[in-house]
Amino acid sequence: MKLSSDNAVALIIDLQEKLAPVMNDASRLIANVRYLLDGLNVYKIPIVQTRQYPKGLGDAISEIKGVSESAVVFDKTTFSCLDDCEIRRFFTTNPRPNVLLAGVETHICVLQTALDLLELGKNVYLIVDCLSSRDPFDSKIALKRMIQSGVIPTTSETALFEIAKVAGSPEFKAISKLTVAKGIVR
Repeated sequence: MKLSSDNAVALIIDLQEKLAPVMNDASRLIANVRYLLDGLNVYKIPIVQTRQYPKGLGDAISEIKGVSESAVVFDKTTFSCLDDCEIRRFFTTNPRPNVLLAGVETHICVLQTALDLLELGKNVYLIVDCLSSRDPFDSKIALKRMIQSGVIPTTSETALFEIAKVAGSPEFKAISKLTVAKGIVR
């Protein structure tokens, strides 16, 4: 199934003050997630953000906090987002079949959430340039496991241009500006 502005929802997992800075290649991760969020806002795609135990790990990082005024924010203590009753209810009742998944840590919360979303019947689009773990090896193995389980790997730029479908629209022009401003961040 191709992505569109009316069939997708984004889930950004645990990009928090004490967690994000210790991730492998944190500056790349943060820049790519910010680009993704700015692009999703162009299309008015719903965004869900989670915070793992904010008392200990802090609030969302400043680079993404408040990027989307309509973002739904859930606090959790579970590793899989769907083991939290409120988050599970959100995804169970949300009719959008495609979930754009990004965040940290790839091998813990992202992995467990992706597997649970698949079990729920969602199509999981793993935004691979918007994922990280402290150890890149953990991330690499988790990515392989998720792909073998049925997630669809993609990148932030690929997803945003897939949603655009055609050149020339005001949304396409906005995404193009964001892409030029971003440069290559890998």
